[in-house]
Amino acid sequence: MALTAGCASAPSQNGGDVQSYPAPAVEAGWIRNGQPIQFEGDKWYPVDDYEVMSDSEVYEVGEYRGVQVFVAKIDTQPYSRIYTKFDKNKFRYWERRDYD
Repeated sequence: MALTAGCASAPSQNGGDVQSYPAPAVEAGWIRNGQPIQFEGDKWYPVDDYEVMSDSEVYEVGEYRGVQVFVAKIDTQPYSRIYTKFDKNKFRYWERRDYD
C-alpha cells in the first residue's frame, strides 16, 4: 500500500487559533509491530523515539493505512524524517533504510 497524498486534510475545528491535528487514543498496531511506511519510493521504519513538537511545526503530507503522515515545516525534500502523531505534541519519527 502506498502513501496517499494530495491536499492536506483540514485541521480540526478550533476557532482558527492554532493548527491542530487529532491524536489517536492508541497507536496503530502495524506501527507498534515495526512495519514500514512506503513514502516517496522508499520504506521508512518507525524509531523507538519521538520528538516533542507543536502541531504548527509540522505539515501533513498524506495518509498511510489510516494514519496521518507529517514532515517538519522546516524540512525540505528529500526529507530527513517523517512523523506520525501518537499523543499531544508527540510525534514518532521514521527513518529511511536502504536495506530490508
